[in-house]
Amino acid sequence: MPKRPLLPDTIAPSWLVVQLLGTLFFAVTLLTARESDPGVWAGYGVASAGWLGFVVLAPRLPKTAAALLAVASAVPAALVGRAGDSSAIILSAIALGRLATLTTVGVGVILGVGLLDIALAVTSHLLAGRSLGQALAEPAVLLLLVLVGLNRRQYEVQAKQAEALLEQTKLAQAEHARAAALDERTRIARELHDVLAHSLGALGVQLELAEALLEEKSDVDGALRSVKRSRRLAADGLAEARDAVAALRRDVPPLADVLAAVAAAHARDHGVSVTFDTEGEPRPLPSAVVVALAGCAREALTNAGKHAPGEDVEVWLRYLSEAVRLDVRNALGVTRTGEGFGLAGMRERLALAGGTLEAGPGGGQWRVLAEVPA
Repeated sequence: MPKRPLLPDTIAPSWLVVQLLGTLFFAVTLLTARESDPGVWAGYGVASAGWLGFVVLAPRLPKTAAALLAVASAVPAALVGRAGDSSAIILSAIALGRLATLTTVGVGVILGVGLLDIALAVTSHLLAGRSLGQALAEPAVLLLLVLVGLNRRQYEVQAKQAEALLEQTKLAQAEHARAAALDERTRIARELHDVLAHSLGALGVQLELAEALLEEKSDVDGALRSVKRSRRLAADGLAEARDAVAALRRDVPPLADVLAAVAAAHARDHGVSVTFDTEGEPRPLPSAVVVALAGCAREALTNAGKHAPGEDVEVWLRYLSEAVRLDVRNALGVTRTGEGFGLAGMRERLALAGGTLEAGPGGGQWRVLAEVPA
């Protein structure tokens, strides 16, 4: 277990440390100043008041605080020619350097104040009779501090931008996770609806039919046939529900693998040959498409076994550019009249996945053609 540090990484915010150090430097400069001119001391008082006002107002009124800081830098800069020592340029440098690091004011304002302070310092030296070299020496220090402060300001701006970007990234990740959860809930609801809507609906119709045959016509044989169909529908619905639950528990298997297993099971149960071939380039498919086409294939094979017992079946899976097509063919066998519940259920299941179904005789065979966009 890692040891906890004795002291935190940061004792106080960086801005507070800078304010305290600046105040300390201001105080030390004033205490060590060798000045006899009352007018200069009055200027120092104005500069000190401006600095203290900045320290107090910076957290609440940053614009006003920046203006006071500009005053605290400009007044000593105008006094450097009259000052008895370097205290005036030090006070101006402290205030101007702090102003250059502020992110609450624009770079143009900082440069404007810096140029004003430099102009005031040069003018003050020239009015005091200093040479041009002497007049430019101390203002050069102010220019250097402005550049250093702007560099520090740029670092703080980049840090704030990185913090904002990180926050936006976290919000985007949270929104993405929420959207993924909603998509997963929608997928689960859709697949359960696909499986249960058809099976339970058809089961309810068959049970109502059995009840009507017994109550109104006393047709025991007809009611028994309806009950047997209901039992088959219940078994098929249970199998599809298990497939759907299995798909939710794990990654959805490839459609070709599912259809191959369905074809092999039909061949084994009915003792016939079921050929299965694929065309096109296989690709991952949405689970709704896999469940819909697997249920369609299962129903088509069940109908083939019922209407054409003992006849071989051909199954094709074709991957088209923008769709997937299932083609099941078998001999015509017993003549079919109308569309039973099985075909109607297939249509409903495919419609929920955005697909279509065509079923009917052609070329001496019964053909079931299902196509789903994917």
